[in-house]
Amino acid sequence: MKLKGTKTEKDFYDQLINQQKYLFQEIRLLELLRKIYPKMRTTYVLDWIPEQGEDIYTVLVNTDSVCEVELDRYDLSVEPIVKSVKTVTAFTKGLRKLARIKLEVAIDLAQKDMANN
Repeated sequence: MKLKGTKTEKDFYDQLINQQKYLFQEIRLLELLRKIYPKMRTTYVLDWIPEQGEDIYTVLVNTDSVCEVELDRYDLSVEPIVKSVKTVTAFTKGLRKLARIKLEVAIDLAQKDMANN
């Protein structure tokens, strides 16, 4: 899928950049991602689902991996649970159009981050 500069894409750019700032405040998630991906250079939250007792994050790491992580919201001593780790290609299968656009925007941002580092 090729990005076209639509309003939807711009909204996703803004959302992903803002969520990235939050991600670096969620130390447990960031530490876990660094443990799984020691060569992590950039990351973007593709999805965040606040459940009753936990938060579920779907995160793009660099430009090639997607990781789904569950963090307990109340008990910080509970180890995070890695629900899945996929390649972008595997993650893309079955995505709806908006989710695919968001992924492409995140990949574009990640590519720019990696080019600047």
